[in-house]
Amino acid sequence: MSQPQNNFEVKAPTAVTWLGYGGLIPFLALAAVCVLGIQPIAIFRTALIGYGAVILSFVGALHWAFAMTHPGLSDAQRQNLYVWSVVPALLAWPSLLLPMQLAVPLLILGFAAHYWQDQRLARHAQIAAWYLPMRWRLSSLAIISLGAAAVFA
Repeated sequence: MSQPQNNFEVKAPTAVTWLGYGGLIPFLALAAVCVLGIQPIAIFRTALIGYGAVILSFVGALHWAFAMTHPGLSDAQRQNLYVWSVVPALLAWPSLLLPMQLAVPLLILGFAAHYWQDQRLARHAQIAAWYLPMRWRLSSLAIISLGAAAVFA
């Protein structure tokens, strides 16, 4: 299979930009509150873990959508996308049940693994040029927010 060209849709649609970066607000705000030690900190930690779990589950579902909509994928590639798409939710769910010291590394692992899967997808399927850079920024800031709250709170 030839290398996909990732040059269509160079700029993200406005709604995607607003929604994507707007989705960072809870990560950044909750991490800041945890780092500053604002009480009741346990509630803010729980909220951050819960939000991280929801968002990790959401990004996993992106690969389900790619599997359904990309016509150039082989059956094996499509099946792999479907299988992968549920892994983030399977990582996110137990994070809701674990103490923060275990939940945060699990979520960070999930976000990092999902970005790695995004990169693999980009090698096999044509995706918008803005997708990987945006996923990198969003995932990085989510990881930094989770990590900061765990280390400094």
